Amino acid sequence: MARQPDDKAAAKFSSEDSALVRELALLLDETSLTEIEIERAGLRLRVARNISVAATMPMQVTAPAAALPAASAAAPAPAAADLSKHPGAVTSPMVGTAYWAPEPGAKPFIDVGAKVSVGQTLLIIEAMKTMNQIPSPRAGTVTQILVEDGQPVEYGEPLVIIE
Repeated sequence: MARQPDDKAAAKFSSEDSALVRELALLLDETSLTEIEIERAGLRLRVARNISVAATMPMQVTAPAAALPAASAAAPAPAAADLSKHPGAVTSPMVGTAYWAPEPGAKPFIDVGAKVSVGQTLLIIEAMKTMNQIPSPRAGTVTQILVEDGQPVEYGEPLVIIE
């Protein structure tokens, strides 16, 4: 049998934090994380997504046949790391979802080859239901756009190269 809280403070605490649990669950969905754990005021809260291990097993069974594509897929990861060190790289200031335009179907803020000025909006990153405009830190020409429209991005991930 589940134990009921003995005092009103414990009951009040659990009802107030249900909003926090919901917010963390939404954050899991938005960022594609599998779990989040926080601790405050002596309470540890962990929200995790149920991930099926059986779904990944068929991929491991076919691993010998897919060994070469897996090795070639791993090659772009160092290239992305190299791009973050590029002097013209504009990196993500936050975790979120990158969008090229202010709304679906609208003209993108920038295209490859476009001239940009300091402060011009390059793209938007949605984080926790807030649309954050990412301004250009320098004037120049956009030579590469490194993220897809609607792609999740990490802090420090290169987004655009401006030369």
